[in-house]
Amino acid sequence: MPRKRASQKAQSEHVFGQARRRPKMFRAGLYARVSTNDQQTLATQNRAMRDYAARRGWMIALQVREVGSGAVKREARERLLEAARRREIDVVLVWRLDRWGRSVTDLLATLQELNHLGVGFVSLTEALDLTTPAGRAMAGLLAIFAEFEREILRERTRAGLAQARQNGKRLGRPITARLHDDQVRKLYRSGMSKSEISRRLQIGRTSVRRILS
Repeated sequence: MPRKRASQKAQSEHVFGQARRRPKMFRAGLYARVSTNDQQTLATQNRAMRDYAARRGWMIALQVREVGSGAVKREARERLLEAARRREIDVVLVWRLDRWGRSVTDLLATLQELNHLGVGFVSLTEALDLTTPAGRAMAGLLAIFAEFEREILRERTRAGLAQARQNGKRLGRPITARLHDDQVRKLYRSGMSKSEISRRLQIGRTSVRRILS
């Protein structure tokens, strides 16, 4: 009887005479970020991500955390991306999307890079799982939102320039100081100081001195 069970086990581990491949265990990279004034959620983020990785049967290969403003360079995130580029992790796991990306554009750029590297991405709060076909389809929507954000910024820039023109503000490069050569010399000969000439013509004092030299 034991001999029969051993034979059945051996057959189950082989398919058509070849050894059956065991499923690959995903190596997960965990990323947590909190602001300087709000570090209480750091433990919550780490616990939630570790529990999720355990449920998925993933091995935690790297875990990094970031403390600071969202505007500063995220060195810990860059270490995680470097690990992905070296193929040391198979999936990036975050607690929430705004913990990872500084903007929609930044988020899309990093997700596209991870996708190109063949590295998955999971955000727990938004239930975004780019390791699945449905999740990868959702990533396509992020590209639409990123283009929407860029268009809003372009529209704001155009509106700001138009408003500045209406207010009489001169746009573009400043007029070269050399165009004021004659005026600078004339005012200087009249007894006006170099500082006063600079204020009157709205050019730098260095330019005034250069012209007079």
